[in-house]
Amino acid sequence: MQHMTEWRRRFAEEARAERPDLASLCLLVGAEADPELGEAGMDAAEIELDRLAGLVPYGPKSPRAWADALAGLLGERCGFHGTPGDYQRLESSLLPEVLRRHRGLPILLSVVWIEVARRAGAPVYGVALPGHFVVGFGDPAGDADERVLVDPFDRGRPLTGTDVELLVAGATGERLRPSMLRPADPLDIVLRILNNIRAWAAARPECSHIALWAVDLSLLLPAHPARLRYERAQLLIQRGDFLTGAVEMDAYAEVVDAVEPVAAAQVRELARAARAMLN
Repeated sequence: MQHMTEWRRRFAEEARAERPDLASLCLLVGAEADPELGEAGMDAAEIELDRLAGLVPYGPKSPRAWADALAGLLGERCGFHGTPGDYQRLESSLLPEVLRRHRGLPILLSVVWIEVARRAGAPVYGVALPGHFVVGFGDPAGDADERVLVDPFDRGRPLTGTDVELLVAGATGERLRPSMLRPADPLDIVLRILNNIRAWAAARPECSHIALWAVDLSLLLPAHPARLRYERAQLLIQRGDFLTGAVEMDAYAEVVDAVEPVAAAQVRELARAARAMLN
């Protein structure tokens, strides 16, 4: 079994590739979460995606026909879907586990749909709506009548314009904006998955090690929120690594000092308090 640092090296390389592979990145997240997964487990997941793609009926299709074909295969025949209880399970954010259980969060179920449909030749893309991830078929820049949105969490239920507006309103209280329907970038999808893992772990103090590796992977992405460095420092201190946490807090303070000097001073004070805990 390869050491976990090897998975991180590969994750960083894939994230900086000219065309980052969504499935590979998600499987490397799974390898970080489960040291027993190994190369064989990742290969098995890729083979399963290929197998599912081979079950999609062959032939040219309209966006609606593609959506119906994938719903019939993944939603009905294979039973990929989600329930409210899936939000309470870490496995719901790990692609190998979602492929095994046929259950997961909307974004991971959407990854399954995207990867299976892409392998089958479908014009498919992810749509990162606020609070809910869905899948689109067709040309995202084309006429709205020629695009189809579906909800993999609900077995591939087709979404009307009103459905999408209600999803956005329920999550943000705002109106749907055209920018919300743009195809999601693979790296943005992975960062959102890692954000979900961090949120899951944050509600469980005994899982701070999971929050830490999710932050570490997020920091390997080419673009990430600077505040993640502060979050990492907090986690290190929480886990008893006071010195390293203090060093990282000071580094974060340097970054924000020019724009938020008051916040930087507060962070430096926290760093001093962390060092004091070594005495």
